[in-house]
Amino acid sequence: MSTRLSNCSQLQIFSLSDNEFDGPIHSEIGRLSNFQILELGTNHFFGIIPQEIGNLVNLAELGMEDNQITGSVPISIFNITSVQILSLWQNNLSGFLPREIRNLTKTQHLQISGNKLIGNLSTSLRTFFAFSCKIQGRIPDEVGNLSSLLDLRISGNNLVGWIPSTIGNLRKLQHFDLTNNKLTGFIGDHICKLQHLGDIYLGKNQLSGSLPNCLGNITSFREIHLGSNKLSSNIPPSLGNLQDLVVLDLSSNKMVGFLPPEIGNLKAVTLIDLTMNQFSNEIPRKIGGLQTLVHLSLKHNKLQRSIPDSMSNMKEFHTMNCFKQLMCLARVIGLVPEVLALFAKVFSEVELPLQSKCSICN
Repeated sequence: MSTRLSNCSQLQIFSLSDNEFDGPIHSEIGRLSNFQILELGTNHFFGIIPQEIGNLVNLAELGMEDNQITGSVPISIFNITSVQILSLWQNNLSGFLPREIRNLTKTQHLQISGNKLIGNLSTSLRTFFAFSCKIQGRIPDEVGNLSSLLDLRISGNNLVGWIPSTIGNLRKLQHFDLTNNKLTGFIGDHICKLQHLGDIYLGKNQLSGSLPNCLGNITSFREIHLGSNKLSSNIPPSLGNLQDLVVLDLSSNKMVGFLPPEIGNLKAVTLIDLTMNQFSNEIPRKIGGLQTLVHLSLKHNKLQRSIPDSMSNMKEFHTMNCFKQLMCLARVIGLVPEVLALFAKVFSEVELPLQSKCSICN
């Protein structure tokens, strides 16, 4: 970045995002105290963030994401109390976020993903993204102090221990993502205090125990992703209350029992994945009433008996290996349900595209 830029003393908005600029960010940038928006993201800038950045006391937006910036975040940057958006993701920053970050009382969006930063957070935050940051240790109880948080994503790190009960204090939270960590313990009832939660991603951890019955009270749920854990309960019938649920993924756990008929109340659902569990008994007939369902995966369980003929009426159903066409075929040639179940098993193992499997009764 040219040092001559410091002569533009009246400049308020400066955006270079999404170009091919490179070189260091010079200390002279601190002379442009009238800056309100500074966007340098998605370029090839390298080196450290100069301490003089803290002189830009009128900044509302500071974006340096997706560059090759190294070193620590200078303490002076936390003197910019006017900043509302601070975007530093996908660089090579490291070290601790100092306590001075709490000075950023107006900051609503903090994005530091793709770095190696750890430390303190401001209670005014609305979004916090820190995926693949190599964060280690436990989630501190103090996370419950982030009372304004709407979106919390800390996936792809090395977090261990339990999900703290103070998570229940984040009453405004809408998106919660802790995927691909090493979390253990139970999914506690404190999750059910998050009555505005739309999406929960806790897959690829080591969570165990049962699903809280109160999950069915979070009627704002649209997606539940709990696959690849060690959950060992049955499916709470209360999940049938989730009229707006679109995705239910409980795959690769140790869940047991029968599939509750209340699962047929999920009228908006498009994907149900219960693969690799220990569910038994039969597929409930009410599943045939899920007219929006596209993908149903029940492989590697202990389900038995016949496939309900109600599934032949499912309009959008594609992915469970041609059940609609198979049911039609059964009606045409009089196959008994046991034979149809055998056909379905064969088809599920072949995993061919829909068009190559079925052509009858389209």
